[in-house]
Amino acid sequence: MKSNEEKRKAGTEWGGLCFAFYSLVTFLFALVLPALAKKTGKRNAHLACLAIGGTGLIAVMFVSNPYALLVSMAAVGIAWTSILAMPYAMFAAHLPPQRVGLYMGIFNFFIVIPEIIASLCFGWVMTHVLHDNRLAAVAIGGGMLMLAALLCLRIKNQHSTQST
Repeated sequence: MKSNEEKRKAGTEWGGLCFAFYSLVTFLFALVLPALAKKTGKRNAHLACLAIGGTGLIAVMFVSNPYALLVSMAAVGIAWTSILAMPYAMFAAHLPPQRVGLYMGIFNFFIVIPEIIASLCFGWVMTHVLHDNRLAAVAIGGGMLMLAALLCLRIKNQHSTQST
């Protein structure tokens, strides 16, 4: 019978493998995403990737087999690939070339400021709202990705042959 320390160590090692797999999927999907965006449009590709990632995070709550976590992590890797590229690709297509740097810098404020707020406040939310239920936090993250996917429907879809 394994001690709690051995179980914790095995869990940490498995978590590391899951994140390595997630990173591999992110890298490999980056090679596929431009073709997907060209075929379906940037908005639709981003919407699908976010929905896949949200489904992957929510699925973590229902996983009983550790190997099934690899499927969830692959889904999150697909979403992360899109998150890193598609908002910029969609936005850049609408900017005057001489102002791209300025507008991209301003756009980054809308990414960085919420990240800073989350990093400062999420510990309190975990303790006082979620009562340190990490699975609930993961599932809520999945729900937020699903909400983001739905909000993509508000973006005007310009099916474009331009690459991402």
